[in-house]
Amino acid sequence: MHANVKMVKDDDKDRISKLPDCLLSQILGRLPNTRYAIRTGTLSKRWKHIWTSVPNLVFIHPHPISLKVNPSFFSSVDKTLTQRQQLRLKKFKLHSNYSPRFESQVNSWLHYAIHCNVEDLFLKLYGLDRINKFSLDQVFLSSSCFTDLSLAGCMFDPTRAVSWQNLTSLCISYVSLDEDLIENILAGSPALETLEMKNCYCYRYLNITSKSVRNLVLSGQIPPLQNCSEIIEINAPNILSLTIKGRYALWKFVLLNVSSLVEADLDYVKCPCFRNTDKEDEEEMLKGFILKLRNVKDLKVGTSCFEVLARLEAKGFVFPSNLKVLDFTP
Repeated sequence: MHANVKMVKDDDKDRISKLPDCLLSQILGRLPNTRYAIRTGTLSKRWKHIWTSVPNLVFIHPHPISLKVNPSFFSSVDKTLTQRQQLRLKKFKLHSNYSPRFESQVNSWLHYAIHCNVEDLFLKLYGLDRINKFSLDQVFLSSSCFTDLSLAGCMFDPTRAVSWQNLTSLCISYVSLDEDLIENILAGSPALETLEMKNCYCYRYLNITSKSVRNLVLSGQIPPLQNCSEIIEINAPNILSLTIKGRYALWKFVLLNVSSLVEADLDYVKCPCFRNTDKEDEEEMLKGFILKLRNVKDLKVGTSCFEVLARLEAKGFVFPSNLKVLDFTP
């Protein structure tokens, strides 16, 4: 019986090895970390160089939020990119902690990905503080190969112009963004359809007049060390979908013009980080949202707003017919 099992395993291995290199490369590219793909090179001579043509590169630091930067991780990424063929990249993902002394290395990795015409790029760098973050250089900001970008912990230099001509989806996280920077990004992304701002701070006014942007997602807000905005105004006359979720240290949102909205999703919490948020403030904010969005085809309110919603109902507030309360109770 054991012999039969072994024979099946050997047959399966032979069957996989007989696949063409291009197909094996696609399979290895689906692994969650490139180091796993590299390890397959020890299987046999047949597998030794297959990983060097994978279409996806994923580098994840074992301890990405550690306060100590591990130089061996950066060395391993250098070695991997030196060995890999400079073929077209579908995806490049880097998730690591960061120190300014590694700035040139990170830039060289990004330039490599750009040289390989990467389409989907995920860059998440944990700096030791809010000041010494990784700064995106002009080569990166002028690359037209990107279609999907996710940037966390990366600074935008206000003196550098953005030109992402083919970008359709952008997520920016854990960084300071003011109105001029947001305008610069939108002006340089003429094909952008989805914009997500996750735990960003310092912006007070979102003026999104681009006709290409259809989806706006605001996912929380990290209070800055100073100049905390208590009101965020949104002017986005062309967006079709609006999502506001996560935790916010502010008084209220003001929706100026969202006249094209088809769907909206509210699932946020107000946290009293710099300002004492009383119950009436919470009720007034949610009530204002509901009244402003009463003509939206699909309005959803998530679990984070349940308590405030219940208080409004107890006070006799009449909910519009488009409101759907999401219930995740098993």
